[in-house]
Amino acid sequence: MRASVAGCRMSVGALLNGLLVSVVAALLWKYSKLSEHAALLEEELHMTRQSQEISQARIDYHVALQALQDHGTRMVCTGKMHTDRICRFDYLCYCSEAEEFVFFHSNSSVMLPNLGSRRFQPALLDLSSVEDHNTQYFNFLELPAAALKFMPKPVFVPDVTLILNRFNPDNLMHVFHDDLLPAFYTMKQYTDLDDEARLVFMEGWGEGPHFDLYRLLSTKQPLLKEQLRNFGKLMCFTKSYVGLSKMTTWYQYGFVQPQGPKANILVSGNEIRQFARALMEKMNITRVEEAERDGGSVVDEKQRDKKDEYIVVFSRSTTRLILNEAELIMALAQEFQMRVVTVSLEEQSFPSIVQVISGASMVVSMHGAQLITSLFLPRGAVVVELFPFAVNPEQYTPYKTLTSLPGMDLHYISWRNTKEENTITHPDRPWEQGGIAHLEKEEQQRILASKDVPRHLCCRNPEWLFRIYQDTLVDIPSFLEVLKEGMKTKPSLKKAKLPTTVHPGRVREPQCQTSVQTTNEAKLTVSWQIPWNLKYLKVREVKYEVWIQEQGENTYMPYILPQQNYTFSENIKPFTTYLVWVRCIFNKNLLGPFADVLMCRT
Repeated sequence: MRASVAGCRMSVGALLNGLLVSVVAALLWKYSKLSEHAALLEEELHMTRQSQEISQARIDYHVALQALQDHGTRMVCTGKMHTDRICRFDYLCYCSEAEEFVFFHSNSSVMLPNLGSRRFQPALLDLSSVEDHNTQYFNFLELPAAALKFMPKPVFVPDVTLILNRFNPDNLMHVFHDDLLPAFYTMKQYTDLDDEARLVFMEGWGEGPHFDLYRLLSTKQPLLKEQLRNFGKLMCFTKSYVGLSKMTTWYQYGFVQPQGPKANILVSGNEIRQFARALMEKMNITRVEEAERDGGSVVDEKQRDKKDEYIVVFSRSTTRLILNEAELIMALAQEFQMRVVTVSLEEQSFPSIVQVISGASMVVSMHGAQLITSLFLPRGAVVVELFPFAVNPEQYTPYKTLTSLPGMDLHYISWRNTKEENTITHPDRPWEQGGIAHLEKEEQQRILASKDVPRHLCCRNPEWLFRIYQDTLVDIPSFLEVLKEGMKTKPSLKKAKLPTTVHPGRVREPQCQTSVQTTNEAKLTVSWQIPWNLKYLKVREVKYEVWIQEQGENTYMPYILPQQNYTFSENIKPFTTYLVWVRCIFNKNLLGPFADVLMCRT
C-alpha cells in the first residue's frame, strides 16, 4: 500500500514537473517569438526611417516589402528600339555593392517588351539622350523574388523617380541640349513625373558646376549614384521611369560621322522657347518686354525699342580669348549706336546672365558652350559666332542649327579669323586644352602648317583641340564687313503676325466619277470639299495634291491643282480600276493628311 502511494506521489510529481517544463517552454517560445517580432518591427522601423531620410513621403514599409516579395518587379516600356525606349518600373531595385539594377521575378511580374537575350543587343535602352552611345546603355540583372530572404533588407524610395544619365555636366551646352531639355519634356510626357518627382543620376559624375540648373526641374534634391550607397545595400524604387526622350535634341557630336545637325530633327523653336520660359520662371526672371507690357507706360514703341536695345558680348577669362575685346566693344557701339554690355560665365551667376540675354538685340561670342544661352534671346535677335583661325564655321554648327529651327526667329552670322598672325596658340598646354607637345615632332609640324582643320570624329582630335583653344585678335574691319553683309539678309519680324505653322486637315467628301468615251478613251473626275479647319485660318495659298495609280502598278501620277475638282483624261484607260489619293497644301509646304483612298472604275 505504501509503495502504491509512493508510486502515485512520484507520478504526480513527474506530471507536475512535465507540465512546468511545458509551460516554461511555451513561455520561452512565446517570448522568443515576441522578441523576434519586436526585432522585425524594430528593423522595419529602422528601414522606414532610412526610406524617409530620402523622402518626406510616408511609406508603410511592411506593405512595400510584401508587395515586392509577392509581386516582384513590373516593367512596361514604350518605343520599338533601345534608342527610343523609355520604361516604367514598379519596384525596380539597385544593388549598390554590385552597382547593378535588379529585376525580381515572381508569378505576378510583368516584363514588356519581353526580349529575352535580345535585351543585350546592345541594351534595353539608352540612359542618356545621346543616341546609341555604349557608355550610356541600361540593363538589369534578374533574380527570383525568393532571393530577397537572403539579401540585405531593401530601402524603399517612395518618390516617383526619373532615372537617367547626364552626358557631360561640366559643359553648359551638354547640360541644356543633352540633359535639361530632354528631362523637361520626358517629365511632360508622364503625368506623375511632376514637380515633386525625384531625378536620379546614374552616370557617376559629381554635382558639377551647373547642378543648380538641374535643381530647377523638381522641388526635390536630385540624387547622385554615389549617394545611393549611403542609404543601404539594396534600394528599391517604388515607381520609376528610366531613360530620356530624344525628341528635343537637334545635334550629334560626331561619334559615327563628323558632327553636325541630326538627320531627323523633331523639335521646333516653339518647344524650346516654352522650356526657356519655364526655366526663367523658376529663376524668377521676367523678360524686359513682358514687364513693360504688363505694367509699363504707353510710349512711342519705336523710340522705346531703340532706346532699350543693347548688344551682349561674352567675355572668356581662361581659354579662347578675344585679345582685343575692348576694341571690339567700341566698334560695335559705334557701328550700331547701341550700348554694349559684357557677361561672363566665370564671374556672374547664371540667372543674372539670362536676365541680360533675355532682353538683348544681339549676342557676340567666340564659339563655345556659353552660346547655348541663345535659347533665352528674344525673337528677332542676332547671334554672332566667332571662330579661331583654321576652324571652319560650316563644320561646327550646334548654335547655327539652334537659331535656324522654325519658331526660334533668330538671325545667325558667323565670322572666321583668316589671319594666322592674329592668333596665339598654346602648344604646351595639356592635350585636353589644345596642347600638342605630347605628339611626335612630325605630327606637331603638320598641325602647325595646316590652314584648315579637316572633318573629324569626336572627341580627341588633336588638330581640332589645338585650333579651337587658340586666342584671337579680331580683325575689326573684316568683322564689321561680315556683320553688315549678314544684317542685310536679316528677315523682318512682325510682332503679332507670326507665319502660320498650322497644317491643313483632311479634304472632306472625296468622290470620283468616270465615263468611257471610246474603246481607247476614258475620263476620271475627282472632287472634294475643303478641309474643316480651313475656314478658320487666314492662309495665303491653298492647293491640292492628287495621286492616281492604276491598280496593280507600282508607280503613280502626281498632280498639284488649284481647284477642288478636276477631270483627268490623259493616261486614263477604259475598264480599268484606279486608286486616288487627295490632300491639301497650305502656303506651299504645309501638307495635310491624305483622305481615304478612292477606288474608281472606268
